[in-house]
Amino acid sequence: MSTLGVAFHEGAVVAKRNLRMILRVPELLVNAAVAPIMMTLLFGFVIGGAIELDGVSYREFLMDGIFVQAVLFSAVNTGTVIASDITTGIVDRLRSMPISRSAVLMGRTSSDVVNNLVVVVVTAVLGLVIGWRVRTSFLDALLGFVVLLVFAYALSWLMAVVGLAMRVPEVVSSTGFTIAIPLGFLSNAYVPIDTMPGVLQAVAAWNPISAVVQALRDLFGNMPANAVRPDAWPMQHPVAASLLWIVVLLAVFIPLATRQYWKAVSR
Repeated sequence: MSTLGVAFHEGAVVAKRNLRMILRVPELLVNAAVAPIMMTLLFGFVIGGAIELDGVSYREFLMDGIFVQAVLFSAVNTGTVIASDITTGIVDRLRSMPISRSAVLMGRTSSDVVNNLVVVVVTAVLGLVIGWRVRTSFLDALLGFVVLLVFAYALSWLMAVVGLAMRVPEVVSSTGFTIAIPLGFLSNAYVPIDTMPGVLQAVAAWNPISAVVQALRDLFGNMPANAVRPDAWPMQHPVAASLLWIVVLLAVFIPLATRQYWKAVSR
């Protein structure tokens, strides 16, 4: 087996270990699902009553933003768990074994895909209960969920860098949410971009969260009938922009996380 093949195999073994841990401590997954549920109920039933959109209910418009916000918040857990593994000595134990150094990061981010899948399913079920619907073809909807999960995977590598840089779980968690909350709210996740002040419109239009949310709204058919899109390229071509952002995030943060991990285990 090639070196790359060995790394993938060992990464799968580590991923299985992470998934077994969730079975033993299901509260980890429950906590990840609580945030999108709370945000859906808060915005859908408390704040949403003051927001009117032409051609689509606000709750339907909201759900695509909640999907992306859910995987963004879930990604924070990646960095927190990696920092915890370093401080509790689990990484030291793995390092003493004949295992590829990249396997730990690959296993962590791969298992988080399963975590995110569960979070997305829970969020989708809640969305269906409150009135969200997919109004396009099966293939369009499938592409939407694939884009969402691959974007979640890319975010896991970003938060892995945060976890390896901070190395204290509590600090990683607070730093991760400090990154995630502005990204989520300075986007089109909760309100149309054209309702924002001029400067914030430009920021929101080029925010990667906005691109993915817009891609989901197009692929699920949840856009208001007379919605005015910003002229920014990501908003005019959201699916292509989402895929480009995914490639950029992976290209930047996989090497960066790997380098930081090597430094961490060499100390």
